[in-house]
Amino acid sequence: MMDMAASANRIYAIKTTAKQERTVADNIEKVTRDQKDIHVTAVMVPEELRGYVLVESPDTIARIEQLVELIPHARAVVEGSTDLSEVEHFLVPKPVVSGITEGTIVEIIAGPFKGEKAVVKRIDSAKEEITVELYESMVPIPITVRGDSVRVVERTEESH
Repeated sequence: MMDMAASANRIYAIKTTAKQERTVADNIEKVTRDQKDIHVTAVMVPEELRGYVLVESPDTIARIEQLVELIPHARAVVEGSTDLSEVEHFLVPKPVVSGITEGTIVEIIAGPFKGEKAVVKRIDSAKEEITVELYESMVPIPITVRGDSVRVVERTEESH
């Protein structure tokens, strides 16, 4: 029974003001809590899709356009709707080491070496760990840290 209701839902893309996607998503949640006649089952703000918020709803596009009029920074509804199969790749988390290559300069943001800059020497995507060497140490000692405990400071030329 639940699957039939889920398949009736459509996904609409709402154009937003730049860097206001999270605000628009929060406001959609607030407005739909008060406006019982507009139904939204899910709101998604994919990082890769800047300037857009995805909304799942059983309602028509006209109803979603009414919702957009009530929300600051929401600009318009993109014509047409899509289904889950076209946006489900946004639901799969990317590994934390993606975008980091050997030779990248990172800052360690957690653990005993917090605040230290280091050069990436090796990446273990399966374990989501990277091996780095501290920038300012006299003797290069490889240190293995979790991928989410570093922040990229400077990318190498080939990774641009």
